[in-house]
Amino acid sequence: MHIHALDTYRPGSSLVHRLDARVKLVVALLLILTAVLLPEQSWLAYGLLQALLLGVTIVSRVGVGLVQRRAAVALPFTLAALTVVFVTPGQVLFSIPVPGGAWAVSDAGLLRFLSIVVRSYLSIQAAVLLAATTPFPALLQAMRALGIPRTLVAIGSFLYRYLFVLADEAQRLLRAREARAALPRTADRVRRPGRSLPWRACVTGGMAGSLFIRSYERSERIYTAMLARGYDGEIRSFSLPAMRAVDWLWGAAAILTLAVILILSRWGVRWGT
Repeated sequence: MHIHALDTYRPGSSLVHRLDARVKLVVALLLILTAVLLPEQSWLAYGLLQALLLGVTIVSRVGVGLVQRRAAVALPFTLAALTVVFVTPGQVLFSIPVPGGAWAVSDAGLLRFLSIVVRSYLSIQAAVLLAATTPFPALLQAMRALGIPRTLVAIGSFLYRYLFVLADEAQRLLRAREARAALPRTADRVRRPGRSLPWRACVTGGMAGSLFIRSYERSERIYTAMLARGYDGEIRSFSLPAMRAVDWLWGAAAILTLAVILILSRWGVRWGT
């Protein structure tokens, strides 16, 4: 994998790409907040949010499959909420035998877990779509324009920028390992120590330690160089252009749509009721 694969931005000229970064950031955060505030089992509201995200994805032309694949990568983390299926009171659907007893899975717990998964998936899609249609420097400028503390913005900027540096350093370590651990293609290759699991674990541990030391030393050199150039904690850049009428229009339309979805869910509009 090349280090440029870490950059999730997909250049384009669609309407979504041309919108102001401040509008996209605010709408994405409000969509995530709406997904969090939706009541459990509000399946119609979940479907409306998903339809809204799919529509924006199609307009942006970044690819529905791309957004779905990237969002699915984070789905395993929702398993942290799996315990709700066992602790939520309700009608028992089935039991899982465990040493010393059994864990009962309730219908209410299962529905709550599914609601958590759906809301998490919607939030992840919004974040993925934002990153795919907005350059990261523009997001940082939008954060500062919206009043986010400069320390947090600076941390995000350095994390993004030097992630590529660390990835390049790790690739050089991998190339060095391959150059020094080349084995002849012989029949007794499987008996060479370079093929054993302990050898690989030892080499991997050494590489991790070397990467940490190199990263620490490089960070000291970079920080010293930044201080020598007058760095005072503020990432300076050109000011963002003024908001256009189309930015205000689409931003207001998106916020109004999210408000309607949230109000409908709060009124008890659910799938099949």
